[in-house]
Amino acid sequence: MELLLNGEETKRLKFRNVLSSDFEAWLPFHEDPRSTQYWEGLPKDPRIACQEQFDRVFERYEKKLGGMNALIHKSDENLVGICGLLVQIVDGQQELEIGYSILPKYWKQGYATEAATKCRQYAFENNLVDSLISIIHVANIPSQKVALKNGMHLDKTTYYKDNPVHIFRIQSPSL
Repeated sequence: MELLLNGEETKRLKFRNVLSSDFEAWLPFHEDPRSTQYWEGLPKDPRIACQEQFDRVFERYEKKLGGMNALIHKSDENLVGICGLLVQIVDGQQELEIGYSILPKYWKQGYATEAATKCRQYAFENNLVDSLISIIHVANIPSQKVALKNGMHLDKTTYYKDNPVHIFRIQSPSL
C-alpha cells in the first residue's frame, strides 16, 4: 500500500517527498507563532521544532507509515506546504489521517483544501481505507473549515497527544 503521493499533482501543486534540503524553506512555518499556537508540548525554538518535525517525517517514510509530502507550486517551484496520508492511532484504533500544514504566506488561498482533497481522492481511488480522518485541535477553526470543505464531518471529540481534538471523518463513496 503506497501512502505517499510522490508524483501526484493538482491544478497548482506538485506532490513530492520532503527532502532534508526543504528545511530552510519550511522553517518560517515554525517561526510564525500562529502556525503552532494550538498544540501543547512543542519546542519553543523554531529550529528545534522544525528539526523534530522533519525527523518524524523521515521516520514515517522509513517505517512505511505514510507521511507528509512537500507541496511544490507549479508556477515557481516554491514550497507552499506539506500534506499527506498518515497512519495514526486514535483512541486505540488505527486510522488513516489526512494531515496538512501550509506556510503562513500562502494561507487563505485554498492550498490546504486543494491538497487535502487530492489526498482524499487518492486514498479512495486506490482503495486504501474505508474512511479517512483529520485530527484537528478544537480551537483550530481554519483547519476545521478545510476538513469540512473536503467533505468531512465532525465524528467525535477526544484527546490526541494530550491535546483536545476534533476527529473529522469521511467514508469512502464506494461503501
